[in-house]
Amino acid sequence: MALRNFLKLSAIASALVLAGCGGGDINIDTGSGGNDGGNGGGNPPVSACPAFATEAAALAGVTTPVCEIKGVITSDVTLTANIAWALSGKVTVGNDNANSATLTIQPGTKVFGKSGADYLVVARGSKIQAVGTATNPIIMTSVNDMLGLSDDESAAEWGGLVLLGKAPTNKCNAADLANCQVEAEGEAGPYGGANPDDNSGALKYVQVRYAGFEVIPDNELNGITFAGVGRGTTVEYIQVHNNLDDGVEFFGGTVDAKYVVLTGNRDDSLDWADGWTGRMQHVLIRHNPNDTKANRAIEGDNQSGNFTAEPISKPQISNMTIIGNNFDGEDDSEGILLRAGTAAELYNVVVTGPANMGECFDINSQESVDNANSGEIVFRNSILDCAEPVKNAEDDAGNEILDTAAWFSAQPNNLVGDALLGGYIPAPNSPALANGYNVANEVNGWFDDVDYIGAFDGTTDWTKGWTVSLHPETGTGLDSCPTGTTEVASLTGNLNCQLTGDITTNVTLAAGADYVLSGRVRVGVDNTTSATLTVAPGVTIYGKSGADFLVITRGSKIMAEGTAANPITMTSVQDVIGSPTAAGQWGGLVLLGNAPTNKCADLNNCGIQAEGDAGPYGGPNAADSSGSLNYVVVKHAGYEVIPDNELNGITFAGVGSGTKCSNIQVHQNVDDGVEFFGGSVSCKNVVLTANGDDSVDWADGWNGKMQFVLVKHAADNAKANRGIEGDNQSGNFTALPISNPTIANMTIIGNSFDGDDDSEGVLLRAGTNAQLANFVITGPTGMGECLEIESAESQAFAAAGTLTMTNSVISCPEAVKGTVATDVTTEAWFLGQTANKLVADSSTVVNGIFTIDTNPAKDMKTVDAFFDTTTFVGAVSQSNNWTAGWAVGLDD
Repeated sequence: MALRNFLKLSAIASALVLAGCGGGDINIDTGSGGNDGGNGGGNPPVSACPAFATEAAALAGVTTPVCEIKGVITSDVTLTANIAWALSGKVTVGNDNANSATLTIQPGTKVFGKSGADYLVVARGSKIQAVGTATNPIIMTSVNDMLGLSDDESAAEWGGLVLLGKAPTNKCNAADLANCQVEAEGEAGPYGGANPDDNSGALKYVQVRYAGFEVIPDNELNGITFAGVGRGTTVEYIQVHNNLDDGVEFFGGTVDAKYVVLTGNRDDSLDWADGWTGRMQHVLIRHNPNDTKANRAIEGDNQSGNFTAEPISKPQISNMTIIGNNFDGEDDSEGILLRAGTAAELYNVVVTGPANMGECFDINSQESVDNANSGEIVFRNSILDCAEPVKNAEDDAGNEILDTAAWFSAQPNNLVGDALLGGYIPAPNSPALANGYNVANEVNGWFDDVDYIGAFDGTTDWTKGWTVSLHPETGTGLDSCPTGTTEVASLTGNLNCQLTGDITTNVTLAAGADYVLSGRVRVGVDNTTSATLTVAPGVTIYGKSGADFLVITRGSKIMAEGTAANPITMTSVQDVIGSPTAAGQWGGLVLLGNAPTNKCADLNNCGIQAEGDAGPYGGPNAADSSGSLNYVVVKHAGYEVIPDNELNGITFAGVGSGTKCSNIQVHQNVDDGVEFFGGSVSCKNVVLTANGDDSVDWADGWNGKMQFVLVKHAADNAKANRGIEGDNQSGNFTALPISNPTIANMTIIGNSFDGDDDSEGVLLRAGTNAQLANFVITGPTGMGECLEIESAESQAFAAAGTLTMTNSVISCPEAVKGTVATDVTTEAWFLGQTANKLVADSSTVVNGIFTIDTNPAKDMKTVDAFFDTTTFVGAVSQSNNWTAGWAVGLDD
C-alpha cells in the first residue's frame, strides 16, 4: 500500500475513534476545495437520525450529526443538509420496477462513502431528486474528503452514483425492449426498456468526488453511470472529479445533459456505448493539470460485441472544451476517439492540451469510418489545438482507411491551430468567439442559441461557485476584486479584475489577482480630477487587444513599485495564457505630465495631444511628479491605436523630474521602447530588448538623465532601428528649451536587420543636444552605422563642444557616419573626445551583455548627484548584473 494512502487510513481511523470517544473538540480541516456546506468548527449537536437511517459515529471536524443509510429504500425519503449521510454498502432506491421510491436530497447536503464498497443506485422505476443550487451544491464524496484528507491525487475512495432507467439499449432485442434486462456494472442491477421518455428524476448542481472504486474485480464504477436512462430525466450542472474510471458513462438511453464538468478523471471523461442517442451542451473536460493518469476525453462506442447493433449510438454534442495533459502511459491523455461503429454529431468543440498530449481526434473501426463517410458522423465549427491534431484511421493490418486530417478539414468551418484559451476561457481574440454553429436553429431547439466554439463565451464562467478544483485559492487572501475594478472571467487561473474607462478615485491593484485593461484606461481626468493607481509587487496587468492601453493623466499618478523578485508585468493576453507572443498585441503605458515641452509657447496653457489619442500633456512645472515606476516590465505592446500611430512601450510626455523611474524594461514593442516628449524625468537601470523601432527616442525639449541603459536588438535579427534617435523638435530645430539629456553607461547591441530602417546605434538630429558618456556600441556584420550626427544645428553643437560623447567604445562594421563640420568627420570628432576609441573585434568589448573592455569610465557622480560612480563603461558588468532575476529576453 502506498505510504500516502496508509497515512490517510491511519488518520481516518484515529479521527473516527477519537470522535467516538467524546473527542468532539478535535477539529480536522475539511476544506478540499469547493463548497463545504457551511460546516464550521465546534461540537456536533445531539440529534436523532430519521427512522430510515442509523446514527453513526461523529466525524472529527464535522459539526453535523452522521446518519448511515443502507440496503434498499422502498419509500420516499429526504436527505437534509443538517446531517452528513453515510452510505453503507450498495444503497438502492427502490427495487427493480417495484417498490418505487423517490430519494430527495436538499441543497448543500453531503453524502459520503466510507469505503470503496459504498455506492448509491437508483433502480428502474424509482427517482432521485438531487437539486442543489449554485451556492449550495449537493456533494457526494468520500469520508477522506469529509475529514480533509483527499487531495489532487485522490481517487477510488468510494463507489459512485448509478442511475438505472427504462430507455432503449441496443444490448436488448429491439422487438422485445419491454422485457429488457441488462446487468449494469458493479452488480448495480438491471437496466433498459422501451420508454425513451423515462424519468429517473433530476440531478442539478451535484458534485461527485473521488469515486470509482473497483467494486468487483476489473469492474470499477464510473463517477455517474447513466444506464438506459431516459430523456425525462433532468441533468444540469453536474461535476465528476477525480474518478478512478470514467467520469460519466452512458449505456444506451436517451438522457440529455447541460453544463457538465469532468475534471481529473483517470480513464475516459465521457464514455458512451450501446445506443446512447442523447444530447449534451456546455461541457468542460479537463485532465489533471499535474499530469496524473488520464485517457480519453471522449471514448464513443456503439456496441463492443456488435458494431452495427441498433439503435446506433449517435449523441448530439455542442459547445465542449477539452483540455488534456501530458500523461503518457499505456493509455495516454487524448482527445476524442470514435470507434466500434458509433456515429455522432459534434458541434462547436475545442480540443487542446500541452505538447506531450496524444492526438486530439481519432476515428477507429471500419464501421465508424463508414459513418464518417456517409455523414452519420458530423464534426464541424471546431478547433483542434494539439501537437498531434489527428490520427488517421487504420485497419487491423495497419492500412489507412481514412485520411482523418483531410476529412476534418473538409467539414465546415473547422480549424487546426491556436484556440487562444486562457485556462478554459477563450481570450477576446480567440477564433472560438463568434465562429460557432447555431445548433439551436440548425440542429435542434433543445440546444441554447450560441455563436461561439467551446463551452464558454469568453465572458461568463458558469462553473464558478458550485464546482471543485477549478478555482484554487490564491493564497493571498484576496477574495474579490479591489474597489474600482470589476471581476471578469479568468484567463489566467487567478482572479481577473477589469479596469475600464476613466478612474477618478484612488485604486490599488493588490497581489492575488491579474488585471485586465478594457480599451483606453485613464487614471484621473486631465488636471481636474486627480487619482493614484497603486500597483503591488508581482501584479500582472494585461491587454486583451491592441486597443487596450493605460494612461496616467496630468495631475494623477501611478505608484508601480515592484521588486527584483516580484516585478510588475504589463503584457498581452497571449503572454498570460501561454500562446505565441509578438509585438503589437496590446497598446502600452503612457504617462502625461505638467513639465515643459518646446511645443508650447505658453506653458501655463499648454495642452499638446499625446500619441494614440491618450490625452494632453505639458506645462510649466519641471519638477512635476507622475508617480513611480520601479521593477516594471512592459512586453509585446505598441499596437497602432490610430492609423500610422503606434504606441511606444512607455511614453513619457511632459513628465517631470519628480517622477521616479528605475529598473524598467520594454520588450518586443512595435514602435519605440521608451520615448520622451519634452519633460525632465530621469531613469536609471533601463532594459530595452527586441523593439521594432528606436529603443530610446526623445524630442521636444527633453532634458532628463539616464544611467545604466541596456539596448539589445532582437537576437533573431527581427526588425529594429536605432538604439537612440534623438531630436529637438521636428517642426522647429531651434525651439526652446533645446533637447539636451545626459546619458551615461549605455550598451547598444545591434543586429543585422536590413530594411527601410536598419539596425543602427546612435542618431542625433533635428537640432538636439546631448551629453553622452561611458557608451558601448557594437553589433554583428550587417548592422548599420553606430554613430551619426545629422542636421546642421546638432552638428554645430558637436563642433562647438556643447554636444559631447566621452569615455566610449564603438565596435561596429560601419562605425561612424557623416561630418560635424566642413573639414571634420564625425569619426574624427568622436576620436578627439576624451577617452573614446574604435575597436575592430567586438568579442573583446562585450561578452553577452557584459562589458569586458577596460576603457576608463567617467565618474558621472561629479557631474550630477543622480549618477552613480562606476569603474566600467557600458550598462552592465559581470560584477554588477542589475538585470538578474527580473529582466526578460536577455538569454538569446
